[in-house]
Parts: sequence; C-alpha cells; structure tokens
Amino acid sequence: MIRFENVSKTYHIRKFEKRVYNNLNFTIRKGESIGICGANGAGKSTLMRLLGGVEQPTSGKIIREMSTSWPIGLGSCFQSSLSGADNARFIARIYNQPEDELLAYVEDFAQLGPYLYQPVQTYSAGMGARLAFGISLAIDFECYLVDEVTGAGDERFRARSEEALLHRRDHASLVMISHDPGTLKQYCTRGAVVYGGSVVFFDTVDEASEVHTRLQRRLR
Repeated sequence: MIRFENVSKTYHIRKFEKRVYNNLNFTIRKGESIGICGANGAGKSTLMRLLGGVEQPTSGKIIREMSTSWPIGLGSCFQSSLSGADNARFIARIYNQPEDELLAYVEDFAQLGPYLYQPVQTYSAGMGARLAFGISLAIDFECYLVDEVTGAGDERFRARSEEALLHRRDHASLVMISHDPGTLKQYCTRGAVVYGGSVVFFDTVDEASEVHTRLQRRLR
C-alpha cells in the first residue's frame, strides 16, 4: 500500500514558484495496476518521483508499505560517471541482491553489449532507459513505476519488455504513464487523470482516457 495524506508539492526557482500538487489524498493498494493520463507539464513525472521516494513532498505525508521501484526511465537514478555495470552492482548491494546474478540478468535483458561497461554519461536516452528497465526487473519489487519506457529498443527488446511487465503486473502493483491509451489498457485495469494540481482516479483506463481527452479539447 502507498498512501498520500494531504500531499502538496511546490517548486521554488529563484523568484518563480510553481505549485504542482495541492493536498493529494489517495491510496494505491497492493496488486492494483493504474494507468495515468495527463498533458505535458501536468505533473505526471513529478507524481512518479513522489511515489518512488525520489523526491519528497513540500508538505503532507507519503506512507509506503510495499517496496517500490524507482521510476523506470529516470536517468538521474544512476551515477553518470560510473559504468552501467558498476551502477548495477551498486544497486544490487543497496537491495541486498547477488551482484553477479543481477548483472547477468541486466546484461542479457538490456542488450547494451560493450556499452554496459562504459560510463552512463555516454548513453543515449534509450540506452539509459533500457539499463533502468533491466535493473528494475532484476529486483522483485512489490510496486513497479513505469514512465514511457516500453518503446525503447528494437522490436525484440520491446516484446521482451512487454512480456516481463505483464508478468510483474500479475504478481505486483504497477503504476504506468503513457500518452498512448492502448498501452495503458494493455497493462492497467484502473485509470487516473493528472490535471490542475489534482489526481482523479477512475474504475477503468477508458474512463480516464475519455476525461483526459475532453479536458484537452477545452484548452484548445
């Protein structure tokens, strides 16, 4: 279970203040799969960082009672001067996983070849996403956070990613961001819309997608 209690998030940049969320209250239960819709800049990635503990709320409290991945596709979760392999070993130590087994899984899954042993700062965005995806799937989290990463790589990699995600969804919670409603429907049973500093949940992805589409039409 992950519970938000009166959570607000505000960014202060010099004299500029941007409030992204205001008094969020919701619960994500173990086993749920939720697809999140929202326009660019609405706060979807901020929400994922809050869920994963990468960022802390400005006010309020986030209670986590299940192990949660970092947002897959977030390149800043790695030390860029280290190689992908060294990052994998470091994360294995943090999560008390066998280093050799985790590295072997990542090497096979991410398909980075010799780049796995090169500094992450030399990676393209897609390569960084594949590394993050591989390391996340090598660890048995109770909740996986996925941010528009299933399109990274060639057809074979995408097929393996889809299979792995569907397997994780059947055994853990899944929170996914995507601009493609079809992708969200493939993986998720519930939907949510990020809009105007709030997060509204729906029983189905179709409902969330329809509401999101109507909101975007109003802004045109």
